[in-house]
Amino acid sequence: METYPVRVEARLEEPLNRGLWLVKWLLAIPHYIVLSLLWTAFAVLTVVAFFAILFTGRYPRTLFDFNLGVLRWTWRVAYYSYGALGTDRYPPFSLGAEPDYPATLDIAYPERLSRGLVLVKWWLLAIPHYLIVGLFTSGSVISWRGDLPDSGGVLYTLDWGGLIGLLVLIAALFLLFAGRYPHGVFDLVIGMNRWALRVAAYATLMTDAYPPFRLEQGGHETPRPEEPRAAHAPVRHGAGSIVAITLGALLAFGAIGTAAAGAGSAVLSQSRDGGFLTTASARVSTSTYALTTDQIAISEPGATALRTFAGRIRVQTSDPRLFIGIADRTRAASYLDNLAYDQVTRLTPDNADYRRHPGSAPTTPATAQTFWTVSGQGNIMWDVEPGDWTLVVMNADGSARVTADLTLAATLPGLSGLTTALFITTGVLLIAGFILILVGIRLATAPADHPRQPAPVP
Repeated sequence: METYPVRVEARLEEPLNRGLWLVKWLLAIPHYIVLSLLWTAFAVLTVVAFFAILFTGRYPRTLFDFNLGVLRWTWRVAYYSYGALGTDRYPPFSLGAEPDYPATLDIAYPERLSRGLVLVKWWLLAIPHYLIVGLFTSGSVISWRGDLPDSGGVLYTLDWGGLIGLLVLIAALFLLFAGRYPHGVFDLVIGMNRWALRVAAYATLMTDAYPPFRLEQGGHETPRPEEPRAAHAPVRHGAGSIVAITLGALLAFGAIGTAAAGAGSAVLSQSRDGGFLTTASARVSTSTYALTTDQIAISEPGATALRTFAGRIRVQTSDPRLFIGIADRTRAASYLDNLAYDQVTRLTPDNADYRRHPGSAPTTPATAQTFWTVSGQGNIMWDVEPGDWTLVVMNADGSARVTADLTLAATLPGLSGLTTALFITTGVLLIAGFILILVGIRLATAPADHPRQPAPVP
């Protein structure tokens, strides 16, 4: 098999400290600071190399050696820290090859590079690999806090580290409790890192050789013809092993999402005041005689769902003298027909939009009407029913200029049960994922001429 020009090698240095991985993020901070500066230079020099290749067909050797050094340094730090946790030996502050370090990277210098490929390989041709490497190295749980995206909400993302991050976490737990690094997990983690580094070299113009769609696992690549075969051959993961480990990792990822949702549900449950969970207040104001909502249409199934999950609804204003009423839309419209009022068309904690309906002052105050389904001053409680509803806020005496800070609250009777269900689901997903990953590791086989050695007893 032809050797790819990007060679990624790693040697698992055992025994590893059981708990050092807990603080490697702190120990690696000096490297992170230096690498942030080096990668800025790397990006600039890659742009310079782009134009050099475009006009001359050559990658300037000085620039190539510097960028290769940045990639080497990055790989050593990743191998020491949470890209692999494969060694406890502190990475050197060096752009050199450092052949004695247990993680090495070498890229064969290309004497000539295609002037045409440089225009498309880093973005168009590499797209399939970007999708795969994205699965290996990163992933996000995305949530939106607020109303629709155009209403001033905030987007939150939780990065879960991709398959490499999940597998390294599993290896870290093995280290913590068993004192050993599972070789099957190690081989798979190095294979994914090797794929990512090959794509990085290709996308940053350091080779024209298209990265193979091949997961070459283990610390040592296929030896060159002049090289002896490695004493420790990589474990081979067949289709069943890869599928089991991947599904297990995805289930573990799902557990992160359900755990986050369960934690959020628990926080909400503890945040209830007097049995109600209350939204942030929103200010509404009009120079007319009333404020109303758009039509609130609730179907029979919708009403049942709201009663089940939301429970009782409370609408409250900051001014206890204000009248609040909910009525059938048709009957409320008859009362409002000749009244000057503003209809709230869009409401957020910071802003509101209105539609003006011209008219005059009310002939009778709202408090004297009998058609309200529920009404009160300062706040109302509503057991949701199916129908078309309108909410109206007025001054109790029927005067103009209505200003209110409105809050909406609900008892959420199903919140405690939901929290319990989410945490149970988290446990099931974690156990199932862990079992699948173990099955995948057990299904891995060593090559026939290099039988698997029994794992050391911790």
